[in-house]
Amino acid sequence: MNKSHILIVEDDLDIRDLLKAFLEEKGFVASVCDSAEKAKPILSGGDVDLVLLDVMLPGMDGFELCRSLRSTEGPRIIMLTALNEPVDKVVGLELGADDYVSKPFDLRELLARIRAVLRRPALSAEGPRVVGAEFVLRFSGFAFYPQRRFLRSPAGLRVPLTGAEADLLLVFCKNASRVLSREELINLSRGEGFAIAPRSVDLLVSRLRRKLAHDDSVVEVIRTIRADGYAFQPEVSIE
Repeated sequence: MNKSHILIVEDDLDIRDLLKAFLEEKGFVASVCDSAEKAKPILSGGDVDLVLLDVMLPGMDGFELCRSLRSTEGPRIIMLTALNEPVDKVVGLELGADDYVSKPFDLRELLARIRAVLRRPALSAEGPRVVGAEFVLRFSGFAFYPQRRFLRSPAGLRVPLTGAEADLLLVFCKNASRVLSREELINLSRGEGFAIAPRSVDLLVSRLRRKLAHDDSVVEVIRTIRADGYAFQPEVSIE
């Protein structure tokens, strides 16, 4: 079995060395660099599966690198941030990061988040190979392929999804018409015990709404239930 390749982009030498040693001990291939500029040639090799990306980097910051990686459908991204303001975590998710971890972090929690993100199939222009039977969920003219994080619009166009968006959409499809609280959405999509701010859930829902909006829609796809959470409105069929 091929080992997952993780790139650590972190300008703190102690944290960089700690993460590299820890991940190699856990069976990963780990590369390190201390800036976004130095990360680019490593990423150009195309074999990086996940980036642990510090926000506060010299030169180009982590947000800028995240934006550039998402524009080319690069590897999965977990942001590492020492910033306590929720807005910084929201910005990371808005730019397409798959998850974020606040410093100081527990290595066991970080490992759990890495494994959870790596379990999501990687994206490619054609869609990655899927092992085993694949199923498709259809609603409001959309076709959603959860195993490939792949969504087609009613017009047949590909709608890109981040890992977090695909996980959330799958939860909604499995619980159509049911009112789900923000806590339930977090637990069902990420697992119990993952600390995600309610504002981040609202942001992910908002992003999904924009991607699921189309001219022929007469039904609000995701309905806000005041003080309770959200409900996925369309009927969902499985093939």
